[in-house]
Amino acid sequence: MASVSRKILVTNALPYANGPIHIGHMLGYIQADIWVRFQKLRGHECHYMCADDAHGTPIMLKAQQLGISPEQMIADMKAAHEADFADFNVAFDHYYSTHSPENRDLAEVIYGRLRDNGYIKTEVIEQLFDPEKSMFLPDRFVKGDCPECGAEDQYGDNCDVCGATYAPTDLKNPRSAVSGATPELRESEHYFFDLPAFADMLKAWTRSGSLQPEMANKLNEWFESGLQRWDISRDAPYFGFEIPDAPGKYFYVWLDAPIGYMSSFRHYCEQTGNADWDSFWRADSAAELYHFIGKDIIYFHSLFWPAMLKGANFRQPTNVWAHGFITVNGTKMSKSKGTFIQARTYLDHLDPDYLRYYFAAKLTSRIDDLDLNLTDFAQRVNADLVGKVVNIASRCAGFISKKFDGKLSQQIAEPELLARFQQAADSIAESFEKREFARAMRDIMALADEANGYIADREPWQLAKDPERQQDVHDICSMGIHLFRILMIYLTPVVPELAHRVQDFLNDEFSWDSAQQVLTGHDINKFKALLQRVDMDNVEKMIADSKQQNTANAASAGGTNWQTIRLPTPSLSTTLPKSICALR
Repeated sequence: MASVSRKILVTNALPYANGPIHIGHMLGYIQADIWVRFQKLRGHECHYMCADDAHGTPIMLKAQQLGISPEQMIADMKAAHEADFADFNVAFDHYYSTHSPENRDLAEVIYGRLRDNGYIKTEVIEQLFDPEKSMFLPDRFVKGDCPECGAEDQYGDNCDVCGATYAPTDLKNPRSAVSGATPELRESEHYFFDLPAFADMLKAWTRSGSLQPEMANKLNEWFESGLQRWDISRDAPYFGFEIPDAPGKYFYVWLDAPIGYMSSFRHYCEQTGNADWDSFWRADSAAELYHFIGKDIIYFHSLFWPAMLKGANFRQPTNVWAHGFITVNGTKMSKSKGTFIQARTYLDHLDPDYLRYYFAAKLTSRIDDLDLNLTDFAQRVNADLVGKVVNIASRCAGFISKKFDGKLSQQIAEPELLARFQQAADSIAESFEKREFARAMRDIMALADEANGYIADREPWQLAKDPERQQDVHDICSMGIHLFRILMIYLTPVVPELAHRVQDFLNDEFSWDSAQQVLTGHDINKFKALLQRVDMDNVEKMIADSKQQNTANAASAGGTNWQTIRLPTPSLSTTLPKSICALR
């Protein structure tokens, strides 16, 4: 157990409930899950929360397209998301929905406090209106010709061709992406959150170490250009929570979405009694709160969210940690090439621990994009996990079973070597703590090389031929199992399924501190294959299935595909893609 137990709450960005999870999304969830598993392995009190982000115009419109209620659609999608996460061994302590009584209650509490403290203002604005659908159109629901370069079929906030940004009213030949009708300009009263009132607090908070340096630097550009009031209301029809004192007005999804972190944890606390909700969220909380998110939604999590919490007298996050995006084989994920791979399609063909390890081997604390090169993926998993780590056990376990009745030696053949493996725990733990997973994997694999070198040098298969050297064989092979066990303890947060099979094989239960213990004279089970090599045929089948699936989805979509509609997100740059958490 850790000498001092910490109280930690970890959240992941909420998947949007209008489409399935794909492997690009899995990066952030795997990153957070590894970190959480490490904290729990160390003996800390660590709670891991997530939920489906279930509100917004795309949800409403896609449900209409499918001929079902929004409630039915988000329930179906939640079940699919939970299955994907579970099969990737992303072990949330609780997975909920923002369309919940707890989230409605907390949204109303936070809004009420902000309003009573003078941070909510109203203003009449002009928006484009779809006369056929009788609805106001967010920027991304208006399409037309770019006012700068004339490119056709561009969204109402920016041009994908020339990169220009503009208001939807600037588009030439505008049309509604919902009905195709020509939109009209109409007035509506909207509710705004006074974000500029929190400028000083946010400048101090963003420079306090709560963000990665590159994000803190980026936010400074927004401070220099001046913070703007934030429109937090939407007009009916809208799938979400109605604002309590404003009939026909609804909370913009980005107001109640991050509150989902709070409401998921509240439901968990009420259902399980495993934690005290208030002790984690009150303004003077000493608990730790970490948000793992994609880099495209840092604006909401590092400006709006901490300001909302401050204005409503709740605590701010300890850290907001952003990660980059994924390319496949060096390019953006492609539906036509089959590299836009849904999580379920991957799981139909490959072991989830493969991808978890590959991501870990490339993840750092920085916000770098990560390339999933499928050839390198297969080679690295096969070389590291199978060829180095599992190979240690496979070289030694047979001798233990056949010659020594499955019992490890009472002696330690190489105390100094064992001590070196055990002493590595502190530096590897530091790498995990700092989210320097790639460094941790390099250090673990260096130890695996050393263990394999030890076995190769001692050649127990040669010594086994000599009846007088049987004790040496026993000691050497037992030493190999001890080293393998330590390596697998260090790898447990990364490859949990493999670690579970290893614990069964060793008749053991891992904690981080158990690396300091030695199983002398311990009974182990007969060795069975712990991990198969990545077969490139299965990789190719996954690509082929993805290509076929994407073609079928495109053919059956018919009309507007609401899974691809993205509402306006304050962007870090004009080149950043939007994650599922920005589809509003």
